Amino acid sequence: MDLRTTFGNLDIYVFDQLLRGRLAPGMTVLDAGCGGGRNLVYFLREGFDMFGVDENPDAIEKARRLAAQLAPRLPRDNFQVAEIAAMPFPALRFDAILCNAVLHYSRDEAHFDRIMAEMWRVLRPGGMFFARLASSIGLESRLTVRRGWCALPDGTARFLVDEALLASTAERLGAVALDPLKTTNVQNLRCMTTWVLRKPT
Repeated sequence: MDLRTTFGNLDIYVFDQLLRGRLAPGMTVLDAGCGGGRNLVYFLREGFDMFGVDENPDAIEKARRLAAQLAPRLPRDNFQVAEIAAMPFPALRFDAILCNAVLHYSRDEAHFDRIMAEMWRVLRPGGMFFARLASSIGLESRLTVRRGWCALPDGTARFLVDEALLASTAERLGAVALDPLKTTNVQNLRCMTTWVLRKPT
């Protein structure tokens, strides 16, 4: 198989977690804000017990079709139309949660906190939380705000986090950092931070 057939459009930073052995077949994984399934292809092919939520019904229908094609054993209801701040899953359900390019659509800091609390609720002790999100880290001199909604030099607007918010959130959740924060600066137009945590046992 060629790489795209095997991995789809898997985010390279999620691929890094695979290489580190933090995501392994048989795990129960939630793609929080899964869209149409950009990050699902490899996981569906390799026997992960995959779940997904997204607010967009069309995106969830696309994810369900993808799952039916690549992992027909999975129930259709593993993929649900839902807001991440109020998911239809029991507590401690997942071994890992992927939240890729989603948290920067939080409405405000309180909404960000609710989303994080809900994902922490459904994550099992010892489970891994992975997120990539827009941040002000590395762009401070070019922005009018460091935290909250902000117009970026690339012409988009995002809810931005800073290092202090990520640190205080992790502390409040009792999380353990699995990696240091890693931020990619895209030609001083936007910055994306990778945030990887472990829920204590």
